[in-house]
Amino acid sequence: MLEQIAGIIPARWASSRFPGKPLALLNGDPMVIHVWRRCMEAGLVRLVVATDDDRIASACRTAGAEVAMTAPDLPSGTDRCAAVAVDLELPFVINIQGDEPFIDPKAIREVGSLLTGPGAASIATLARVERDAQALRSPHVVKVVRDLAGGALYFSRQWIPFRRDLPEEEWPLAGDCLVHVGIYGFRRETLLALSALQPSALEKAEQLEQLRWLENGYRIAVGITDYRSVGIDTPEDLEKASEQFTGKAEGKQ
Repeated sequence: MLEQIAGIIPARWASSRFPGKPLALLNGDPMVIHVWRRCMEAGLVRLVVATDDDRIASACRTAGAEVAMTAPDLPSGTDRCAAVAVDLELPFVINIQGDEPFIDPKAIREVGSLLTGPGAASIATLARVERDAQALRSPHVVKVVRDLAGGALYFSRQWIPFRRDLPEEEWPLAGDCLVHVGIYGFRRETLLALSALQPSALEKAEQLEQLRWLENGYRIAVGITDYRSVGIDTPEDLEKASEQFTGKAEGKQ
């Protein structure tokens, strides 16, 4: 059913920790181009880079990517996707982070199946089992708990669920601690409706946009994946990603 899905890669210039991040070079090419190439392997019928910057747009067009220009004052990647989706005629949209150069095409297809398969959802995302206590304690790693039907109950920067009757060092052994993988799929009309919602109390408290959707009664299907995302938030992260590329190249020799 991927022939019904458009992929959108939001890529903005401004970033408090890493300005110009989409054009940061990784193995000789801008990071956003690595993301675009990986997404092209997923088999989506259409793939668009949504950006507010002419430099990013030029680099993407040179590589052969479709580009849509968006307003610079849009508050989130979701809003940037919605601005592009207004002019799309496809029923589904997948929002793919522009700072994940190792994005797995399989993960994109997994989100697509949640949108178009049996019991399809209007919002879909992914999570994976995490057993590393350091990651689970980190406020930079978002955790999620699901209901029995696989829908999100809550997302948090805190470690959830809290296990009252176990010492904390045993919590990861339960095998049900899930961390969120930041890729989202939407029915097009749902995405447009979400962009009109005002920030909510829980969203402001945790600084997690998806809580706004839950507070407004939207169901978010959460599929379980083995994909481990590698986001680039800082120049230091870029250095680590460069080492990963180097390691892969050496492994091929």
